[in-house]
Amino acid sequence: MIYSDKRILVTGAAGYIGRQVCAALAAENWVIGTDIRPAELPCELVQMDVRDPQLETLLRAQRITHVVHLAAVLGDSGDPQRDYDIDVNGSTNVVDACIAAGVRHLTVTSSGAAYGYHADNPPWISETDPLRGNDSYPYSRHKRLVEEMLAERRQQHPQLAQLILRPGTVLGAGTRNLITNLFEKKVMLALRGAVSPFVFIWDQDVVRIIVRGVESGATGAYNLAGDGALPLRELAHLLGKPCLVLPPTLVRLLLQIGQRLGLTRYGPAQLDFLRYRPVLDNQRLKTIFGYTPQLTSAQVFRLWRDHHREQ
Repeated sequence: MIYSDKRILVTGAAGYIGRQVCAALAAENWVIGTDIRPAELPCELVQMDVRDPQLETLLRAQRITHVVHLAAVLGDSGDPQRDYDIDVNGSTNVVDACIAAGVRHLTVTSSGAAYGYHADNPPWISETDPLRGNDSYPYSRHKRLVEEMLAERRQQHPQLAQLILRPGTVLGAGTRNLITNLFEKKVMLALRGAVSPFVFIWDQDVVRIIVRGVESGATGAYNLAGDGALPLRELAHLLGKPCLVLPPTLVRLLLQIGQRLGLTRYGPAQLDFLRYRPVLDNQRLKTIFGYTPQLTSAQVFRLWRDHHREQ
């Protein structure tokens, strides 16, 4: 096999997307992965935390030219300081290690959550809209903070090319995560007066976009979403489930009580997660990056639904 001259390191290589990215990149490139978990991969895996100061040493020793940073805390672990340390400080360590080791190209998976869940979000959010996050929603806040750090490093160290990807909800045939947990409930919950549209991106599209970005050396920020958006009530219809529509004031009260009694880790602050979902515009992805997602949001959701029903 003839490899390219790229030497690629993937953080979070043992994760759901990380495994697929490593396999796709390793077909024509020299690849090494890092993760805190052991895993069987088509490349060498080094068990290392993204906060480890030895990351720079590893990058130098392996003569890494490209880094794909996928490692992140996807949910609320119950330890906010730990989550912040991994997401924000860990990402800062990765970027600074890349700069110190002379890495040429960095791909970072951010999130559409970096835009934040706000009442005045535009109907379709583009990459030129501000990244506001939500201080009350740690995942969203962390993504905003990481992107602010990346912007500072771009100004200070332009020799490190940056590709930033902001996915909507990533779904594949066998995806299981915090979002799919909502879809597995017997009754779907909607908020009165809120459309709550979801945009989905097929996991295979995400993998192909990352690979294309590495191979082409693309730079800039891009929203990752299939065409179209599906309101929560339409998702309930596609699942054949009833949709209970409640006033936001009642849901807020129920969350307050549930959190106080220890029945749920989610509080009133998470209400905006359903009420003001950022709907990602994918025009820049298609016209500038040059990739059109193979599946629309509706097709991705049906793919997940049909596979889930077979289980």
